[in-house]
Amino acid sequence: MTRTGSRTTGRPTLSEVARLSGVSPITASRALRGVATVAPALALKVHEAAQQLGYVANPAARALASAQSQSIVVLVPSLSNQLFIDTLEAIHDVMRPRGLEVLIGNSHYDIHEEENLIRNYLAYQPRGLLLTGFERTEASRRLLAASGVPCVHMMELDATPGVASVGFSQEQAGAVAARHLLSRGRKRLAYIAAQLDPRVLQRGDGFRQTLQAAGCFDPALQLMAPTPSSIGLGGELFNDLLRRHPDVDGIFFCNDDLAQGAILEASRQGLKIPEQVAMVGFNDLPASAHLVPRLTSIRTPRAAIGRQAAQLLLGLLDGKPAAHPTQDLGFELVVRES
Repeated sequence: MTRTGSRTTGRPTLSEVARLSGVSPITASRALRGVATVAPALALKVHEAAQQLGYVANPAARALASAQSQSIVVLVPSLSNQLFIDTLEAIHDVMRPRGLEVLIGNSHYDIHEEENLIRNYLAYQPRGLLLTGFERTEASRRLLAASGVPCVHMMELDATPGVASVGFSQEQAGAVAARHLLSRGRKRLAYIAAQLDPRVLQRGDGFRQTLQAAGCFDPALQLMAPTPSSIGLGGELFNDLLRRHPDVDGIFFCNDDLAQGAILEASRQGLKIPEQVAMVGFNDLPASAHLVPRLTSIRTPRAAIGRQAAQLLLGLLDGKPAAHPTQDLGFELVVRES
């Protein structure tokens, strides 16, 4: 076979892949994008032909030809947080059978960095957007509105008409943590938080409001650090809190890694958990069930949020918006030994 390739680059073309595998260019394109409607035998032939020719798809050219790409943009604030890894995996599992590429942007909890990501990704004409939360710059809001690209928000809820969101009430999660500690007879309750993104602050609001209603809120017991959450930081903040307020008998941590660090530090100091200080974490990360003592935590539906948000976005792309665009998936208090 004589391969002509692209006139400008000499690279193998989709037409050559289609010709070698005996299918139409449209079928070849769908097979290479992983569209589930292509018969497995045909898809195998197309992939073998592409491998033989050394063909690599050009998504930019595809977008130019169709005035629309086959990509979905997902913007998250962190790629080091297990919460978002689980969410991204679920999104990928939903989008891949539809032949849609998932492009991931990491804003590092910076709304201005997110604005740059939105501006850059919109230039690729994505089919849809999955965004984390609702805090962003006014310029970002204008870009999104002008683009007309379907968008679904994750992790937080907003019942505003025309807004699609999948998540749970962060404030209610904080309230549940407070009520649990109060039910165990604890009165000197602290909130230890890091990163201080909007969701962390919302959890703190729910915790504070519940303590105020119970008549036992002390603002001095709210320890807030703007630095990223980590096990090491959890131990440091725990030490700092006890040094200033040794009578604390219960703590809610904005994330499990902080609580894990506090439990490890308590063990080093010979403090008894929960006898001296009870602890509740958030997100129920995998290691929390294996600590000594095992950590009580609020389990969040991070994979389900990714899956439902992706399915909600697919409905928008298909012209079939959901009857209930605000989807509250809730959370679960997992009571263990801490």
